[in-house]
Amino acid sequence: MSAISAGGTRLLGGSEIAVSALGLGCWAIGGPMRGADGKAIGWGAVDDGESVRAIRRALDLGVTFFDTADVYGGGHSERILGEALGADRDGVVIATKFGNTFAGREATGTDVTPAYVRRACEASLSRLGTDRIDLYQLHVGELPEAESDAVAGVLEDLVAEGAIRAYGWSTDNPAWAERWAKRGTCSAIQNTLNVFQDAPAIVAVCERYGLACINRSPLAAGFLTGKYAPGVRVGAGDWRVDQREWSAFFDADGEPEPQWLERLAAIREILTSEGRTLAQGAIAWLWARSPATIPIPGFKTVAQAEENAGALAHGPLRPEQLAEIAALLAV
Repeated sequence: MSAISAGGTRLLGGSEIAVSALGLGCWAIGGPMRGADGKAIGWGAVDDGESVRAIRRALDLGVTFFDTADVYGGGHSERILGEALGADRDGVVIATKFGNTFAGREATGTDVTPAYVRRACEASLSRLGTDRIDLYQLHVGELPEAESDAVAGVLEDLVAEGAIRAYGWSTDNPAWAERWAKRGTCSAIQNTLNVFQDAPAIVAVCERYGLACINRSPLAAGFLTGKYAPGVRVGAGDWRVDQREWSAFFDADGEPEPQWLERLAAIREILTSEGRTLAQGAIAWLWARSPATIPIPGFKTVAQAEENAGALAHGPLRPEQLAEIAALLAV
């Protein structure tokens, strides 16, 4: 397992596209978003100027990988990312996603027909202000085989045409991940992975087929930052309250669940070893988990981008620390 150091890189699978070992996830900077039922599917209010400053600061600190999606803020995240990168676009790797339809700041459903995939790709290119997408990812977690094969086919065509450089699937289903992995043209699988939510089957697929394992929710929806305690609530218009089936870490009032606070307390000392913050320790666990992992923690502020990028200087946890955490969480 290669060590991660300041400026360390990992590859996006067989594409040979090198990225910083840590990326930044751009969901939160999309701002407010709601589902068709009116419930929040975003992270609440955002300051666009701060978002741009945070991305610029991340670039200064060696982050070269940014992950977004067309549906985040109804395209707002893509526009802000494109604006922030500006003339530095050629020095970074942009990943975005497709498949969830939207009108303004409301999600309206899904569409993965080949014609829609092409339209979505063109729209994302325009919002990002670029002539190619480095990693284009299916954002619908599960599909029937015929539909998934058709999507993969059009993505292979887009690679051949130069509109995208590589493609992947954002899915937590290892069977679907392996289906695309076997094609030999998929470069990455994005899935939920953090110290509380391991995904051994997905990790195994990525390692077996040489795919990048891009880790969404590496900080367990912010729980692993350590800023939440009894009486501390997530903000208004936040999906962590409205979409609790997506995350078990917060209750209906937006407060942290006591059982998860207890589990965090049990491993805090290990995660914060060697001068790491709690968030940096959670990222270090992911790097130690597999040489395929690329965590993409979210951010809203310059301070958050700085803390996340600071994990690069510390590198992964040691194998014995990984084993100790596993033993503590198994109790």
